[in-house]
Amino acid sequence: MALKTYRPTSPGRRAMSGSSFEEITKSKPEKSLLRPLKKRAGRNNQGRITVRHRGGGAKRQLRIIDFKRDKVGVPGRVATIEYDPNRSARIALIHYLDGDKRYILAPVGLSVNDMVKAGPEAEIRPGNSLPLKSIPTGTSIHNIELKAGKGGQLVRGAGASAQLLAKEGDYAHVRLPSGEVRLIRSECMATIGQVGNVEHQGIKLGKAGRKRWLGWRPTVRGSAMTPRDHPHGGGEGRSPVGLPGPKTPWGKPALGYKTRKNRATDSLIVRRRRTK
Repeated sequence: MALKTYRPTSPGRRAMSGSSFEEITKSKPEKSLLRPLKKRAGRNNQGRITVRHRGGGAKRQLRIIDFKRDKVGVPGRVATIEYDPNRSARIALIHYLDGDKRYILAPVGLSVNDMVKAGPEAEIRPGNSLPLKSIPTGTSIHNIELKAGKGGQLVRGAGASAQLLAKEGDYAHVRLPSGEVRLIRSECMATIGQVGNVEHQGIKLGKAGRKRWLGWRPTVRGSAMTPRDHPHGGGEGRSPVGLPGPKTPWGKPALGYKTRKNRATDSLIVRRRRTK
């Protein structure tokens, strides 16, 4: 995958770059794996905005991705590599020998007509999914389960990969992309390889409109508001934040304030993610 740049025919085009889509082999998705996707614009099930600055954007359909990889022992052939508007990674359409069709995340090195397989007996090749206890230490993995049978929840973004460091009893030591080392049950499934579309992080949107296409609305800085609208507002000219640290519009601590409260899995974190 490579990035393409544009001729500077306008100020927005001058700094813009995008994907070349060289690896895409089919433009239209598999109809049987499509579902309607209703826009929620950052609202929860009560209709209240819980994520600000969302709304609009291009209309999309949801591609059903097989994160569980539960077709154990059934080999499948990669039919196409496709674009998915709902994620940064590319997806691969798999035709299994029993006639089933499913989408999976396309890792680096997976090509059309390659064979993939899931289960403890699968080979250590990109795209194959195995339990952590069956994977050699030092292997790069992605789409990692936290609970056996629930489906992959970790390391699913473009270019991401984790590393299996060690196995100890019923747990495996996995180093995540953030640098955190975490204990995960050995029976949990993981997929071999690094998620594809590695150069996604190098894309420059170039103009504000392209951000709107992705469903993001404008963000106003707190320092540009009045004191009644935001704790950072007011003052003559450009004023520092002041106060004891940055605040949200509702006066809560922000920017670096730790909000993690999941004590149930604190004991499974061997080393915290690296500090920035």
